[in-house]
Amino acid sequence: MEVEKTNKPMYEQIYNDLCERIAKQHYREGDRVPSEKELADSYNVSRITSKKALELLANDGLIVRLPGRGSFVRKETDQEKQPATKSTAQKDMNRLLIGLVMTDFDYSYGTHIVHGVEEAAREHECFPIIRRTMGLVENEVKAIKELLQLGVDGLIVFPAQGKYFNEEILKLVINKFPLVLIDRYFKGIAATSISTDNVQATKKAIRYLFEVGHRHIGLISPPPIDTTAIEERMDGFIEVYDEKGLAVNKALWATDLTSTLPNAFSQENIRRDIEKVKEHLKKNPEITALFAVEYNLALIAKKAIEELQLKIPEDISIISFDSPEFPLQDAYLFTHLKQQEKEIGRKAVENILKMKTHSSVSPKQLLDAELVIGESTTHVKK
Repeated sequence: MEVEKTNKPMYEQIYNDLCERIAKQHYREGDRVPSEKELADSYNVSRITSKKALELLANDGLIVRLPGRGSFVRKETDQEKQPATKSTAQKDMNRLLIGLVMTDFDYSYGTHIVHGVEEAAREHECFPIIRRTMGLVENEVKAIKELLQLGVDGLIVFPAQGKYFNEEILKLVINKFPLVLIDRYFKGIAATSISTDNVQATKKAIRYLFEVGHRHIGLISPPPIDTTAIEERMDGFIEVYDEKGLAVNKALWATDLTSTLPNAFSQENIRRDIEKVKEHLKKNPEITALFAVEYNLALIAKKAIEELQLKIPEDISIISFDSPEFPLQDAYLFTHLKQQEKEIGRKAVENILKMKTHSSVSPKQLLDAELVIGESTTHVKK
């Protein structure tokens, strides 16, 4: 299949194509849609990419995935086709609607946040409604407005940007509407937020690298101006050096990688970032370890190091935030900081419920991250 070239991630292109075919009844209720393998072959992508597209369709209620059988266009049940009875309608009116606005979610980060929200919503008999913004502020504004028009009782928002908030969020705070921000927060805005303790998590990672002998540690990240989480991870890095009485050499930092930014994903940008990391390592041969603030940047670093004919971790160690654990024998596991994604989602729902009953809620809630030792780090060569 020839795919039109766009800046959208391939999983989103596949998702949109299948949505259109279902809408036009190319695939009707009960019809089987192509499998992960068939989609991967058709679009010339990995099965991870095609799997994500199918997972998004399932999350949106368009298909049902049956293990061992395949994926099928969801059938509308007779109960759904009939108008709600008075007793059913009254029962539903007593349940809260909670809107969840996410930048995006995939296997690397975010999916388990959604799972946590869904689990907590089931337990407390709430209805979650999910909207994705793809990291764009204009989509975030639209999603918030739409959810408010639907009559949601509270909103959980993964902000499109870390520092620059949209006017709709400010209105929610001023009006004291039940709102929880996840993963990030806004400085000077009195909104409840739940996120990983990025400073302390990073300190765990850098202290571990010091324990195994690393001193010349590089850092790779997108530009930090848009995200409080990245700023905090940089702060944690610096604090460990301060503890050791050492000065951080920021010449070993590469903070201009852009391929993981919203709407910047493309093979061209990925290639450009790989070349940037390669040049950075050639310019700074003393680097023995790299700290990647995001999992996808760890993948870019791994590719760059391998193209330089160096070995991981013997020549250069890599440590990152997040590293998906797949039940595959050949899956590569980075040494990483495992965030409590599901707990973030659960706590967000619980905080909305507390706000609805006017119970006190802590404004800034931080969760610990676990350091998981993987294949990508080792002691420094002597």
